[in-house]
Amino acid sequence: MNQQELWNKKFSRDGYLYGTNPNQFIKNTSANFKKDQTALCLGEGEGRNAIFLAKEGFDVEAIDASDIGLNKLFEQSQIENVEIKTNCMDINHWQPSKKYGTILFSYLHLKIDELKNLIKKIESALEENGFFVCEVFSKNQIERNSGGPKDLELLYSMDDFKDNIKELKIHKLEEVITTLEEGTGHQGEACVIRLIAQKSKF
Repeated sequence: MNQQELWNKKFSRDGYLYGTNPNQFIKNTSANFKKDQTALCLGEGEGRNAIFLAKEGFDVEAIDASDIGLNKLFEQSQIENVEIKTNCMDINHWQPSKKYGTILFSYLHLKIDELKNLIKKIESALEENGFFVCEVFSKNQIERNSGGPKDLELLYSMDDFKDNIKELKIHKLEEVITTLEEGTGHQGEACVIRLIAQKSKF
């Protein structure tokens, strides 16, 4: 099953799997982002982070493998009266062709080699002083039932980011226990890794 088939199956149910509210960490971090630069949401699914940023006045682009997820994003963007440019593709096939002020994702599930390659692309695609922000499930999430894959290869340690971020200044990298209330897909106490990194001169 490829990424589109996997996520189309998840997003084909009624309603929004992870709700329509943005990831709380991304919401709390967004005050740092520059509104005169484009924000890119990777693996954006049904659009909750992209729509939040668009409502806040950002120019937003979103990429996801699921056409069903992006159709839901479009439907919700019409309700919210915002415009978001979308691109339906496997995130591993993304090749940056422009610069972004912010690149973010919440709960991408990639193998470590795929994550390494994605980080390289993010570093090259960020504007000077641009931000890379994400929240992902930790390997310590494996025993919890609040969300995330039951596959250690798709969960992360802080070293997975620390060892592979070469061109960004890390402002925050932490593993925390939080309580998720994100639709039916993420509910309950969870162990997550949070990152804020910036492309700036050291």
